[in-house]
Amino acid sequence: MMTLRQFAAAHVSGRFQIPVSTIWSLSELSEAKGKQALFTRQAPQRLKALRESAIIESAVSSNRIEGVEVDAARAGTVVFGTQLLRNRDEEEVRGYRAALAEVHEAGALTPVSVGTIRRMHATSRAGIGDAGEYKSANNDIIERYPDGRSRLRFRTVPADQTTAAMEDLVAEWSRCVGERWVPPEIALCAFNLDFLCVHPFRDGNGRVSRSFERLIEENKARYYETLEESSRGWHEGAHDPWPYINYLLYVLTLAYREFESRLGDVRSPRGAKTGLVEAAIQKRADPFRITDLQVLIHFGLPTSRTNARAWVST
Repeated sequence: MMTLRQFAAAHVSGRFQIPVSTIWSLSELSEAKGKQALFTRQAPQRLKALRESAIIESAVSSNRIEGVEVDAARAGTVVFGTQLLRNRDEEEVRGYRAALAEVHEAGALTPVSVGTIRRMHATSRAGIGDAGEYKSANNDIIERYPDGRSRLRFRTVPADQTTAAMEDLVAEWSRCVGERWVPPEIALCAFNLDFLCVHPFRDGNGRVSRSFERLIEENKARYYETLEESSRGWHEGAHDPWPYINYLLYVLTLAYREFESRLGDVRSPRGAKTGLVEAAIQKRADPFRITDLQVLIHFGLPTSRTNARAWVST
C-alpha cells in the first residue's frame, strides 16, 4: 500500500504522528524558507547565477548516479551550449537539463499529473526509444556485486499494473494536498518514495524523481540504504517510510545551508557573475580561455590569469 494511503488512513483515524527528528527538520526548513524569500527580493542577480550553476551540477550529478558520464571540460557546453553533441551520454545530460529548466521556469505552476511525469521522463531521456512510455516488462531492482553475485533489493509494481498505480499515486497526492493530511514537505517525500516503489519506467526513474542531485550523489550510500529500508514491506502497507523521508528532509536542509553560504552577503553591490569570474581568475597562473573559467566556476577544476582584468571589463 502506498505511503500516501497510509497517511490518509492515519489522518482519518486521528492516529497520525510525526517523529520528533522529523519535526526538528521541518522547523529548520521553515526558517530557511523565510531566508530564501529575503534573498529572492534582495539579490535576484546572484540567484540567477546560482541557478545556472545548480542546473549544471544537477544535470551532471543525476546522470552520473545512473552511470552516464560526460567530460567535465565539456559540461558547460553540453548543458547550456548549442553545439552538436558527441555521444548518447551527452544527449541524456542535455535532455535532463531541459527538464530541469522547465521545473525552474514553471516551478509551482507545473501540475503534478501523469502527463507531467511522462513528459518529464521523455525530456530527461532526450527522446530515446521508450522515453515517456511506461515499462512493458517487469523491472525489479537488482543489486550486482563486482564478484558477479546479485541480490533482489526490491520487487517493483508489475508492468501490467503500472498505469493504474500511477493514476492512484497522482490521485492520492491531490487528496493529500487538498485535505492537508501532512505538511507539504512530508507529502513530497512520501510521493517520491511511492514513485520509486512503482518504478513506472524501464529506465530513468531516479532522474525523474530526484532533485538536489549533487548532494544526493555525495550521500549516495545513505540514499540507497534508506530507500531500501523504507521500501521493505511497501506492497503490504507494512513499511516504515520515515528513514527515507528523514533522509530527503536532511538533503533539503543541506541544500538551504549551501544556498545561504553561496549567496553570501546580500548587501554586496558587486554583480554575481563578476564575483564568480574574478574568483576563478585568482586561481589561475597561466594563459586561459573563457571555457576554462566556466569549468572552474562550476566545478572547481584548475583554470589562469593573463589579461584577466581586460577580459572581465569586456
